[in-house]
Parts: sequence; C-alpha cells; structure tokens
Amino acid sequence: MGGAARGMVTAAQVLATAAILEGKYAQAFPEFGPERRGAPVKSYLRISDRPIYIREPVLHPDVIVVADQSLFGAENPLEGAKDTSILVVNGVYKAPIKTYYVDATTLAIKVLGRPIVNTALIGAVVKATGVVSLGTVAEALKKYFTGRLYDLNVKLVEMAYQETVGL
Repeated sequence: MGGAARGMVTAAQVLATAAILEGKYAQAFPEFGPERRGAPVKSYLRISDRPIYIREPVLHPDVIVVADQSLFGAENPLEGAKDTSILVVNGVYKAPIKTYYVDATTLAIKVLGRPIVNTALIGAVVKATGVVSLGTVAEALKKYFTGRLYDLNVKLVEMAYQETVGL
C-alpha cells in the first residue's frame, strides 16, 4: 500500500477513534482491489449515534473526501453522491454538491516538510461537518503519533480547519 493510500486509511481511522472517544459508534475500513501500486484506494468511514451493523462499502456517502484531484480524471469520486452530500477536496474544485476545500498539500509541506495531506484533510472534514470536535481529534491523534510528530500533526489539523473554505 502506497503512502497516500496508507495516509487516507489512517485519516479515516483517526476520525473513527475521535467519534468513539465522543461516545459515538464508528467503523473505518479500506477497500483494496487487484490494482497496481499507486492506484486509487477507497477508504470508508461510518459514524453514528447507534450501533453499526452493516459491513459493506458506502454506496451513497454523506461526505466524500478527495486527497488528490487527479482522482477526478482517473475515476468518478462523486459516484453515488446525493444532493445533500458534501465534498471535501484538497485544492479548489467546482462540483455539483456542497464543496469545502483546503490547500492541504501546501499546508502539509509548510508544517511537515512533506506533502502528506491526510491530517490536514481531517481538519477540513471537521470544519465541513462538525462530526467531531478538534479537541477530540487531538486526543485521537495520540493513538497514532507521538512526540514532535504528534505536535506537528495537531498543528496541521488546526491550520487546515482554519483555512478550509466552503463554496
């Protein structure tokens, strides 16, 4: 699994962990096909106030997160979107649904020194949806990062939250 794929899988896991810390139910899982290395990977996340029994891909998502705009040329990330779905995208993108964007790549390079956008997109998702609080995300990140890397990722989440804009 490539770095970008691993990153977005981790982002879904962090958000699931934050939801659970807030007393919600959550389920995060990736979908891997027989694709070549570097091919797009889907990662699913369900958060609910009730137990989650379904164990299949999300066909009609409430929120769609696109970490790399090249995905719009490779496939249709908006497939299955509802009129009420929200798109969170790295960079500006005009879509037929409510869209929130953040320049996650530039922020990640500024904070981490590398274009690792997953935690920036967590901040954008929190801004777009309010599904969990930033404080809970910071607590959840402790399960995935330590020391300086933890501090940098919390900073990146907070910066992305502040810079996320809705269209």
